[in-house]
Amino acid sequence: MYWVTPRHLAGDDAVLAERIGATLTDLGWRMWPTSRNSLLYVSPDGLRGAEWILAAYPFELGGLPVAWQMSARPYPASALTEWNAYFTAGVPHEALTDFLLALDASETPYVGLENAEAVLTELGARGWLRDMDRPHTTATDPGFSTNVSLEVLPPLIHDADPRDDLLGWQAWAEPVLGAPYLWCASFSASAPHELVAAFASSLAAPGPVPRRTLPVGAEDRLTVVRRG
Repeated sequence: MYWVTPRHLAGDDAVLAERIGATLTDLGWRMWPTSRNSLLYVSPDGLRGAEWILAAYPFELGGLPVAWQMSARPYPASALTEWNAYFTAGVPHEALTDFLLALDASETPYVGLENAEAVLTELGARGWLRDMDRPHTTATDPGFSTNVSLEVLPPLIHDADPRDDLLGWQAWAEPVLGAPYLWCASFSASAPHELVAAFASSLAAPGPVPRRTLPVGAEDRLTVVRRG
């Protein structure tokens, strides 16, 4: 077992499905398999959803297959979701867990505050740096390997607002410039900023995290605090 920093480059230890599934089960979310080889979880009130879709391989972000899709809807019987968030394999499971805890605790998960600054404020409190050219939309870690940015949405990101010029939060880790991404995440335009802020704050948390395997391509950027 390695205890490593920083969290945003620590990978998912190949347990992203198990850890998030266990978190959802502990929260009382129901689960059943679907016909497309995915695992669908729904909150007790029917307003929140999470689906492990890696086996279905729906599409990619940054060249990586999407593994988890999170969503919220205004009514349990609503056929359409208000917003969606997508996470590839490799995303630190601690950050995704904290996002889900915030989603589960939200009284109105289908609508959020109009405060995009909350995301950058959380990152700034963790020592991340605002982009000099885009200080109101983009922040990066001190090692310049991971970014969180308000960007034009990539294709296939579904949102209740159908306009194609909307901005949504995007996050990605690129341990070595020009090398493959370690992980990517994309939040549709209507995703509540406070939930994205919970993800960002956890992503930038300074404490070491336990890992049995170190992600390929990021080993040289990690600091092993101790072995156990």
